[in-house]
Amino acid sequence: MLNVNLCGIELENPLMLAAGILGSHASSMNLVLDAGAGAVVSKSFSKEANEGYHNPTTVEVEGGIINAVGLSSPGVDAFLEELELVNRDKGKSIASIYGANPEEFSYVAEKISNLVDAIELNVSCPHAMEGYGASIGENPDLTCEIVSAVKDAVDVPVFAKLTPNVTDIKEIAVAAENGGADGLTLINSLGPGMKIDIVTGHPILSNKFGGMSGPAIKPIAIRCVYDVYDACDIPIIGVGGVRNYEDVVEFLYAGATAVQIGTSIMYEGPDIFGRITADLDGFLEDSEFDSIEEMVGFAHKD
Repeated sequence: MLNVNLCGIELENPLMLAAGILGSHASSMNLVLDAGAGAVVSKSFSKEANEGYHNPTTVEVEGGIINAVGLSSPGVDAFLEELELVNRDKGKSIASIYGANPEEFSYVAEKISNLVDAIELNVSCPHAMEGYGASIGENPDLTCEIVSAVKDAVDVPVFAKLTPNVTDIKEIAVAAENGGADGLTLINSLGPGMKIDIVTGHPILSNKFGGMSGPAIKPIAIRCVYDVYDACDIPIIGVGGVRNYEDVVEFLYAGATAVQIGTSIMYEGPDIFGRITADLDGFLEDSEFDSIEEMVGFAHKD
């Protein structure tokens, strides 16, 4: 009853693990699949190893957290074994990758495409090193070029994860669609923001600034999904501040086909997937809808 088709990928339910939380190892991703997620997205990784930023890399604020991990990565060769060990009989496996240019993105994508069900392109991290992340996703031409290069290199579906920190996210979404993206993930964290220790007077994060995630950003994520649903003809994966089934329903109504969960796992653990799935099933049973897919874009109907 909760199953959805996402770019030809059959998901038992629309809930997915968001990149960055419990996605560094196969063991934790399998734990999330066992807890009831329809799919897991790995932590973003790159062609070469990257140490990322030093601790502290996360700090709690009202309404969520600010993080600046710095796209730490073991490198694609080291991550291959983790991808091989993800239990794809339990749910779908999606790799989140990043790079500095189309060549790096396509190199990593081609190397792992036979181990995953889809690839998510991280062109939107607000605390990445210069030349990575949001500095790419703020440029529609470069976004289009990267998506196109990856599509030429692989046969699996490709999703572009976009930043809300732009003047018009629809422009970037259309550029990704023009590049051949099969779907879009909206949104990455907001910011960058910061928190200062009032005792020491110093910024708490070692990088000073980081991206904000959690419940406070959900209204912005909902609006982005709503806008892009009208601008593009490809599926959307909604992400940002999901805590309960009501949040999932909002994203579906706004136009998302699937919904990712990240920050809330830090408070509730992987069990959040089973709880929300059960509640969503109950909502659907009591509603006028016969399927999740009938709910997608419902807020756009007259």
